[in-house]
Amino acid sequence: MMEGYHNLPEETAANLTDDGWLRTGDKGALDDDGMLRITGRIKELFKTSGGKYIAPPAIESKFKAICPYASQFMVFGNERNFCVALVTLDPDAISDWAKGEGISGDYAEIVASDACRQLVSGYIDELNTQLNRWETIKKWELLDHDLSVESGELTPSMKVKRNVVETNYSDVIDGFYS
Repeated sequence: MMEGYHNLPEETAANLTDDGWLRTGDKGALDDDGMLRITGRIKELFKTSGGKYIAPPAIESKFKAICPYASQFMVFGNERNFCVALVTLDPDAISDWAKGEGISGDYAEIVASDACRQLVSGYIDELNTQLNRWETIKKWELLDHDLSVESGELTPSMKVKRNVVETNYSDVIDGFYS
């Protein structure tokens, strides 16, 4: 790709490996056919207190693929002994589900219902069967609202601002570990 940055040996050393490969910041794995599969970003990884590395985006995308009602699923556990999650549901999809179940009310009332919590619990149990033991979600909470750009928790392109969410719900996350 390149031999290095012009007159910037420190930048070159920081961005190229000793054998000339560019450090992209991606985390990947080779499959049985020798094909590279990108599994996440290195900066998105966290390490549990047990020393295991976790890639939250991989877990989060699996949950969204399993649960048709999911809006956001955010995994936390950096330097903690297990993984936890904050969950938001798509307001329209969960409202339609609630009508079919005979549950009335606004989003906050629906997600607070036992039936909705059981629904999400089933999807998390299914997710956990697809994860390594150290990646499994031990505790989780349904938020009483979906994340939004206006609240500062999503970017205009609808990406979660993980650090903002973690700060806003630090009491909930810390409560999982007490």
